[in-house]
Amino acid sequence: MTDVRRQFRRAVRRLRNAAKPAVTVTAPPTGVVVERDVVVTMPDGVDLRVNVFRPDAGSDGDRARPGPTYPVVLSAHPYGKDNLPRRKPAWLGGGYTFAAQYHAFPQPDPISFSAWTSWEAPDPGWWVPRGYVVVNADLRGFGHSDGTAELLSEQEAADYEQLIAWAASQPWSNGRVGLLGVSYLALAQYRVAARRPPHLAAICPWEGFSDLYRDFARPGGVREDGFLPLWSRLTARAGRVEEDLRAQQAARPLWDDWWQSKTPDLTAIDVPMLVCGSFSDHDLHSRGSFEAFRRAGSADKRLFTHRGGKWSTFYSAEALAAQHAFFEDTLVAAPAAVPATPAVRLEVRSAGAVVADVRHESAFPPAGTAWRTWYLTAPGALVDIAAANEATYRFDTATGRARFVRRIAEDVELVGPVALRLYVETIDCPDIHVFAGIELWRNGIRVGFEGSYGFADDLLTHGMQKSSHRDLDPDLSATGVPVHSHRDAVLHEPGEIVPVDVALLPSATRVSAGDEIHLVVQGHWFFPVDPLRGQFPAKYEASPPGTAVLHCGGRYDAALLVPELAVPTSTPTPTSASSR
Repeated sequence: MTDVRRQFRRAVRRLRNAAKPAVTVTAPPTGVVVERDVVVTMPDGVDLRVNVFRPDAGSDGDRARPGPTYPVVLSAHPYGKDNLPRRKPAWLGGGYTFAAQYHAFPQPDPISFSAWTSWEAPDPGWWVPRGYVVVNADLRGFGHSDGTAELLSEQEAADYEQLIAWAASQPWSNGRVGLLGVSYLALAQYRVAARRPPHLAAICPWEGFSDLYRDFARPGGVREDGFLPLWSRLTARAGRVEEDLRAQQAARPLWDDWWQSKTPDLTAIDVPMLVCGSFSDHDLHSRGSFEAFRRAGSADKRLFTHRGGKWSTFYSAEALAAQHAFFEDTLVAAPAAVPATPAVRLEVRSAGAVVADVRHESAFPPAGTAWRTWYLTAPGALVDIAAANEATYRFDTATGRARFVRRIAEDVELVGPVALRLYVETIDCPDIHVFAGIELWRNGIRVGFEGSYGFADDLLTHGMQKSSHRDLDPDLSATGVPVHSHRDAVLHEPGEIVPVDVALLPSATRVSAGDEIHLVVQGHWFFPVDPLRGQFPAKYEASPPGTAVLHCGGRYDAALLVPELAVPTSTPTPTSASSR
């Protein structure tokens, strides 16, 4: 399939979705008490406002538990708790409106939620009939709350802590509060959980980055120029915001105290947690979700992985069942020291819409993972034994690339992160922004996977790294996960060859005998910046113009470190994702 045909198919998908997303909004259920704009006053006198949805103790309808107290599911965010679906007039066909984002970013599966559901928040129409109170809060400076916002700050976490204490003290609460939500509603949970509020019983961050610099704003030191400036402008318009995140991102290319102030201490989190780690949100939340699972101090850590759509998965029957089981364990029953089922729900795909297996594992990467080294060698191959002779590959940073291919001999699963070691020389430029991607080719055609922003033609995985930011942080790094300090930028000297480690993001993919793995290394992002043909709004700072030279073989042990896992002896028949 040619690039032109692929881009045409992307455009058609976007246009069809823009006209009619597969979103259904249902009428709210009965037997629910709704209290809107309840005031919660912070210690400094600022009033935050929340909406409360709780079971009606006087209702004759079926109730999951009799009350009078219930566990609480809480979310807090800057998107407006009252930005809800609205009834459309009859002359427009009736039904409900829903968020414009569903028109802009296609989802691979249908979505359904009630008219009480605000953006990326839990659906009260689903949770309350099952015996939960749902509290949805406007953060300081947004929606109907007072004050001025400082996003991702200690002030925000302190407010969140007060909201948890308030919810736990209400007469309808059993004193146990759990946090739930997607994206910002997920990442805001880490910092408050690290403060260890006494009534916080569990968190469920469903796809949320945990390191603003490394996960989102400057992955590998490379400035993100697409979604962050757009999101920064939109949040500034939506509320009263103290900081300009885009301005701070542009002014702070290196890690400093400001970036540190935006980064939660994951090791301080000790409450039970169910993390959603998505293999399809590599440009936003994937890294931070898996790092939260890896580094959090909780004894009860669970991981739900998938490679579907962000929102279609969150509101899916399987995801809701996993969230519900987790909260039943932690907010209702006395939490066990170890969960009853293995901690990791692992979804393995063999193509974008083809689920090869869904199973439970005790760890991620799973026990039994073998770390294999595939060496880069001439003529553009990935082999098991390093070549004795040195070879070089040159490419123009603006238009060129180097490609290395490995033909797979037998069925295998690649489950986990991938680490790439390169040796890089530059000509006519002091720095190279290395973009490294892994492609899966089958029968001569590149296989596409679900990616960020509703992009269904993504690579298997990718990573990026400024060669000037090559110093590693030994305390944060692990096998397959090189983590850089980003405290210094050391430019290339003429003729200097330097080692550059690139972290490629986690995935779970079944590769069949005869398939090909292609490693592509270049100096610019992989897809066009185009709302129809490309991965809009993904955009990254390109390399300075010049020539990159990759050295491999001989004294240069350039290689991929790959997590291989044997295919289980008995696995279900591969199915399309929508048929699960």
